[in-house]
Amino acid sequence: MIPAQNKYLATAVQTATPAQLLIMLYDGAIRFCRLGIKGIKQRKFDDVNYNLCKAQEILRELAMTANPNMEISENLVKLYDYFVFRLIEANTKKVAEPAEEVLGYLVELKETWVQAAKLASAQAAGITHG
Repeated sequence: MIPAQNKYLATAVQTATPAQLLIMLYDGAIRFCRLGIKGIKQRKFDDVNYNLCKAQEILRELAMTANPNMEISENLVKLYDYFVFRLIEANTKKVAEPAEEVLGYLVELKETWVQAAKLASAQAAGITHG
């Protein structure tokens, strides 16, 4: 089952638009953040470390791939750096609050990107069909 799932994921990533890839990265960061919080609450500290480090890796990837030509990118990179700092704090202190804060922001940002992607898609459709 795992190889088929990996094949599906590889195909999904290879055929995704940049907006879809961004949303997939947010989904991953959100999932790992949630798993890290769950680990803290269950006192499963190996799980905490693994999942919060995975979320940090995704945030670093988001920061590295931010478009430097877009004005918003500088602020997003600063935000991602803050998120990494808070996840490190949650991981080292084994407290959920910093990770819960990051999770809330990630969910909001993902929804913003989803709406932006829909708007861009609708505008592109309007331009080509209008």
